[in-house]
Formats: sequence, C-alpha cells, structure tokens
Amino acid sequence: MVRDGIYYAVAFLVAGLVVAWLAGPWYALPMYVLGLFCAYFFRDPERPIPVGDVAVSPADGKVVAVVEEPDAKTRISIFLNIFDVHVNRAPISGTIVDVTYSKGSFLVASREAASVQNEQNTVTIQGEGTRVVFKQIAGLIARRIVCTKKAGDYVSLGERIGLIKFGSRVDVIVGPEWVIEVKPGARVSAGSSILARRKGVPQPVKTQQAALEDGVLCPT
Repeated sequence: MVRDGIYYAVAFLVAGLVVAWLAGPWYALPMYVLGLFCAYFFRDPERPIPVGDVAVSPADGKVVAVVEEPDAKTRISIFLNIFDVHVNRAPISGTIVDVTYSKGSFLVASREAASVQNEQNTVTIQGEGTRVVFKQIAGLIARRIVCTKKAGDYVSLGERIGLIKFGSRVDVIVGPEWVIEVKPGARVSAGSSILARRKGVPQPVKTQQAALEDGVLCPT
C-alpha cells in the first residue's frame, strides 16, 4: 500500500474507534469499511516489467482511445475506474525533461474532452532516440494528482512515478517511430502491458525477472 493510503486508512480507523467509544461499535462500522476500502484502493502490487525497446502502460485501466494526432504522433488514452490500481509507472526508460501542471475542469475522465479540458500533469520523458509524453489527468472524483518525480530525474521502464486518486485518466503520446500494440477496449496493467514497440527493433518477450534468471540482464 502506498503512503497516501496509510494516512487515509489510519484516519478512518481512528475515527471509527472514537465513534465506537462515543456511540457504540455498530455506529463505527462505516468508518471501518471506509478504512478497508482505502487500504484496497491504495494497493501497490509488484508487476513483471518487460524488457526491450517498448512503451508500457503507465496505469491500470481500459484503453478508451487510440488517436492519430495532427503532428504524426499517436495518443493512447486509458481510463481508470475507482477499483483499478492507481499507482502510475514510467512508460519508457529515460530522463524527465519537463513536468508541467495545468489547471482545468473535472469532467468525467472517460470523456474524450477530458484529455484537453481537465486538470492535468504532463510529464515528458526523453529516451534513447525517442520522446514520450505521459499525462496524469484528473476526473470527476479524482481531484488529486501526485507526481513523485521532477525534471532531471532518470526513470526506468515501469518505475513508479506517481498516483492519481479515486478514478482518473492517463494519456500516452508517442511519435511515428513507434508501432501501436493496443486497440480501444483493451484492458492494460501498469508497468507490464505493452502499448507500443519501436519500429525495426527486435523485441524480446521476456520480462526483466525472466531475463535476470537467464543471465541476459544484469541486476541493478
């Protein structure tokens, strides 16, 4: 469980104990249920990370759009419902060259207009021969975006990079050097589902863990 979840869970637990002391244990039950929900919502499971020149999903959720942009780039939009894991992960390895927060609306995150109009945090990652943009977008319920990285930080493929609380949307924007591997309707998992692969680059199918076990990849 991420640190933010511990705060929420403990707060509801303490509130439940106070209510139980003042009014009785049955009145405290909703507080305990909310505490358990927060512990579930802020879960942070380990994920098998692929190896190779690929871009992975930065979030759990459902692909709601794969759109060709006017500048020859492709935008992949992923909607996270309230029951998905909300920890965000780096879509590629590289150096973060820019982090920009933009105020905006709080439309339902599954709507196409949310990509432009909603409050969002835009993270630009410069990889080897490519640049990928990752947007954390707030939704109707999700109004708290957390990014744990800053410009100048190096991130590895699938590394934890932030969090959007209580339902949200993420956009990944890649250039023409990438071949898209997903379609609208696909379910994806943060850090492990491949969204795109580099053109003309052989792609190994092993995860980092499998490569370590076979001696193909050196541990870090």
